[in-house]
Amino acid sequence: MTGDGEPPRPATPRRGTAPRPLPIAVDTMGGDHAPEEIVAGAVAAVRDHDVRLVLVGQAWRIRRELDLYGMVGKIPIVHADEALDMGEGALASWRKPRSSIAIACHLIKQGRASALVSAGSTAGVVATSRLRLKGQQGVLRPAIAVTLPTRPRPTIMLDAGATTDVKPEGLVQFAALGTAYAQILLGLERPTVGLLTIGTEPAKGNKTTRRAHELLTTGSHGMEFTGNVEGHDLLTGKVDVVVTDGFTGNVALKTMEGTIRTAFAEVRDAMTSTPAARMGALLQRRRFQDLRDRLDPDTYGGGVLLGLNGTVVIAHGASRARAVTSACDLAHRLAAGRIVERIREQVALTRTSRFGRWTHGDRDGTDRQPDRTPEDVPRLPEARPAADTVPDRKEPPAAP
Repeated sequence: MTGDGEPPRPATPRRGTAPRPLPIAVDTMGGDHAPEEIVAGAVAAVRDHDVRLVLVGQAWRIRRELDLYGMVGKIPIVHADEALDMGEGALASWRKPRSSIAIACHLIKQGRASALVSAGSTAGVVATSRLRLKGQQGVLRPAIAVTLPTRPRPTIMLDAGATTDVKPEGLVQFAALGTAYAQILLGLERPTVGLLTIGTEPAKGNKTTRRAHELLTTGSHGMEFTGNVEGHDLLTGKVDVVVTDGFTGNVALKTMEGTIRTAFAEVRDAMTSTPAARMGALLQRRRFQDLRDRLDPDTYGGGVLLGLNGTVVIAHGASRARAVTSACDLAHRLAAGRIVERIREQVALTRTSRFGRWTHGDRDGTDRQPDRTPEDVPRLPEARPAADTVPDRKEPPAAP
């Protein structure tokens, strides 16, 4: 870090090597255990995974937590006066324009961060990210992609709650988003895609899924569509990417989480009911620990909001340090894999004459300001930043 608090400029990479991604902006004020667990997870990501981070939030609270780990001055800090409460919804993005999430999005737009990690309110994170980062050109609606613990490799499911009402063309684009995500996360050149509905036959489902099946089957979109999948196929690894609308995906995700939690509780009770059962559980302790780690959501980091002009990783609101570390590592991998550019290329393949004629308003990545006058935006008194605090915006030099 330079003397004025700015992060060092990345060195020019050698020919044939991929450039190191920009730092990950971490919202330290979002989550049930913020900022203590968020900062602890961020420190572990820096130490164990060599991830470059910038911490966004109330500087004095962040600095107090960093002091516990001897990391004061080693991780840049960007001060934000406001924070979104866990109970706040989408309107909070307008009520708090200087929140930690909004400042983190601003860093991405400025080219000073490559991704955002937040454990805050999902509605607030999605609304603020869509408002600040805008949707990619040609993308109808964003989607949240989550990782399911299947064998032999994980399965990607989207949407998990970003867009509850979607058109057939939107489901086709969700398949494109999921394909790009699986190519980076799973390392697959051509992942298989399935459409979640009530039957494997093409005629099963409502009008939306039937039309989406027709588009995915007949269109020239560069995706490996294998057909419909049902609810009991979600944890079997039948396909690499499962596509559905946000309402169905969110219900399915929470149903699986509750089922796994209940099953583990029943197994634990059975394994501790008698002395013989406890002896058997002791002999299988290593196997049970491996299974628990594979099914633990903290292992996968969280969901990823795809389709914006920036990468946004949404961790669970109750995330502890381990989950935050996984989320930072996931954001780093996606930024290094150029997920935004990969999505742009994949979505371009789905833009047939019907898609291409549509205009999508502000989804062109331009920096359009909301219909508010400068007088409507509250201004806060500016404080002199500490030596390790990076200003959230670069001001022009004063006139002599």
